[in-house]
Amino acid sequence: MTRQIVSVIGDSEAVSGTVYESINPARPDEIVASVMLADAGTFAGACRTAAAAQREWARVPAPVRGRVIASIGRLVEANTEALARLVTEEIGKPYAEALGEVREIVDTCDFFLGEGRRLYGQTVPSEMPDKSLFTFRVPVGVAAIVTAGNFPVAVPSWYLVPALLCGNAVVWKPAEYAAASAHALYRLLAAAGLPPGVLNIVFASGADTYAGLDSALGEGTVHKVGFTGSSEVGRKIGELCGRHLQSPCLELGGKNPMVVMPDADLDLAVEGALFSGFGTAGQRCTSLGTVIVHEDVHDEFLGRFAEAVRNAKIGDPNGDVLYGPLLDHRFAERYEEYLTWVRPHHTVLPGPTGRMDGTGLYYHPVIVDGVRPDDRLFLEETFGPIVGVTTFGTLDEAIELANRPGYGLSSSIYTTDPRAAFRFRSGISAGMVSVNNSTSGAEAHLPFGGNGRSGNGSRQSGMWVLDQFTRWQAMNWDYSGRLQKAQMDVAEITPDLGFRL
Repeated sequence: MTRQIVSVIGDSEAVSGTVYESINPARPDEIVASVMLADAGTFAGACRTAAAAQREWARVPAPVRGRVIASIGRLVEANTEALARLVTEEIGKPYAEALGEVREIVDTCDFFLGEGRRLYGQTVPSEMPDKSLFTFRVPVGVAAIVTAGNFPVAVPSWYLVPALLCGNAVVWKPAEYAAASAHALYRLLAAAGLPPGVLNIVFASGADTYAGLDSALGEGTVHKVGFTGSSEVGRKIGELCGRHLQSPCLELGGKNPMVVMPDADLDLAVEGALFSGFGTAGQRCTSLGTVIVHEDVHDEFLGRFAEAVRNAKIGDPNGDVLYGPLLDHRFAERYEEYLTWVRPHHTVLPGPTGRMDGTGLYYHPVIVDGVRPDDRLFLEETFGPIVGVTTFGTLDEAIELANRPGYGLSSSIYTTDPRAAFRFRSGISAGMVSVNNSTSGAEAHLPFGGNGRSGNGSRQSGMWVLDQFTRWQAMNWDYSGRLQKAQMDVAEITPDLGFRL
């Protein structure tokens, strides 16, 4: 029986709207969920509901909120297999990867459950006697979270868990094509005891979400926007928030480079390129975009890389495969457009391109050698199983090539020379750097995020994300019994600056 999915606002379901059908991309004729999409007014109404609920949630002591996060972690852990199977069914992610995605939610909860006791402020010395200064972290209010569907449960947890821990209420808009996975995660979070209205889930189109967000920002019922998605849409979200004097948390696309130095372990580099270039069918924001390989080892690396791709197994995501289908029809159509960017000066390996035989949204993996710095394939994100290859002569040239597209999410270098590794780290614009590891793979206690076309410098994960969901409040307490004026009534000690030995 097809799942029926609707938005949940407060303790009520929003049952009206237009219907969207979320499919199984491995078997596109199979409908995973029938999703009722809400309109802009419903989204704005959810933000008002969240604003009313947030005041009481913020009064719950932070350590108690931390215990709720602990309960979420245990609930997700107990439902790991069921949630992972749903992710595999709905977006075609290989089951082993889906298990890892669910594990990331648990890791995030395990990290943040203790942060409820560590939302530290400071006691600061005053320049005047009988006066104390303090700083406090306070919740921002209501966070509107809009997430993509390539990581339908892990990436949302990077927003939802710290936002709730810090005392905020949330309105979450997941991707329509991953609605069943998102709804399952919502149910697990709600089962942890969150009061009605503290976490709301709204399914809506991009246009209605944008219009509803515009209304909510104007009404003052949204105080932080978190967005994971394309750079194009992220720019529009950033402009909208800027008009309301807000700074969003933007995690956008990437054109992530991998530099292969002449002293690199080529087998290790090939393994990293295979996983980061074609894992999840190249549909990660951290997927490998271009391999920048030293001219002395180009031919050997390319031969090994092409052979590894040729031997990779692609197919049913329930099996032991490198990757399964593309996420949805829209991504398949977009990927076919990327293939038209191949030019006569390119060499395409290891074999056929385009859609594979069969009914699923399966596509051949493609390596494009000879990409040039002005090619679209070099400059723009290609969300799918396609990796470019180019060459360099010096490390400075490699760094320049790596930075040229203007993204700045993830990067990688393969070398045995620590000097090269640190030169690359200091020269690369990416927010994340891997040495002898792939461009993909984030741990829950490190900052995640990008610069340039990959984001606005905001960071998710670890303690750094607390700055997205709290604001610093300063307090001074004067118990001298008189008005002391800062920078004016300051005790002075006069030195003898003319003293000499």
